[in-house]
Amino acid sequence: MSDRSTQATILVRCPDHFEHPPARTMTTTLTVMVGDSLWERHAAWWQEGFTDGADPEYEDQILPLIERFLHGSRRVLDVGCGEGQVSRRIAGLGADVVGIDPTAAQIRVARERGGPTHFMRARSEQIPSTSASFDAVVVCLAFEHVESFEAAIQEVARVLVPGGLFLLLLAHPLLQPPGSGWVEDLDSGDHFWRIGPYLPDDVAIDEIAPGVRLQFTHRPLSEYVHAMGQAGLLIEDMVEPAPSAAVLAETGDFPDAATFPRLMVLCARRAASSSERAELQR
Repeated sequence: MSDRSTQATILVRCPDHFEHPPARTMTTTLTVMVGDSLWERHAAWWQEGFTDGADPEYEDQILPLIERFLHGSRRVLDVGCGEGQVSRRIAGLGADVVGIDPTAAQIRVARERGGPTHFMRARSEQIPSTSASFDAVVVCLAFEHVESFEAAIQEVARVLVPGGLFLLLLAHPLLQPPGSGWVEDLDSGDHFWRIGPYLPDDVAIDEIAPGVRLQFTHRPLSEYVHAMGQAGLLIEDMVEPAPSAAVLAETGDFPDAATFPRLMVLCARRAASSSERAELQR
């Protein structure tokens, strides 16, 4: 899983990034253009390092979690599908899957890697599907790259059938905000997990690997919960899994490392509107 937190032992050294603008002063159009161009440029880096079995965290934790929640779903939309590894995993459960992503380089590889999934180049804010056409929608570590996430959540609700499942996987908003990372006390030898600023929205371009810069948006959990409630997506479960064994090995098995989750999983159901309820009662 690619994220903005610092995984190595540090002396309060945070990831480098451009100075982020005051909240909402950068136009959405410019933000989208910058983010899209960066993903086009670095799609191959993502595909080689985090997909098709290359990333232990996806294989050991993320994909099994998705499989657990979506088992039994019949028609699923994968928003921000990238090169399609989540879509292929869901299709393996017997579901009819559609994957969308705005990055042409990701969709091209998704189609090359095959499977029964139908892949389309599209944005989460404008899903090219009719209303109430899916019984489940999954968004896996994608909304951190979407500026207009409220519009995206409204679209998720629109394409879900009443009672449909929305599965949202996030880099843990509270414990993994920008500037978080392990800190070593050189005097005592103790290690601490430093938490960066949580409440302020943050839009920044971070160098997460040598020569690889991607745009990330941090927002507090309350913004996600509020937007979901406004869209009629009612949370029924939340999971904060302990880090996978592979991630713990990267930290050198620091004491208490297993007590700080990297992921948060929200599971919600789309409530029926008043008109839908009336129709069902006829």
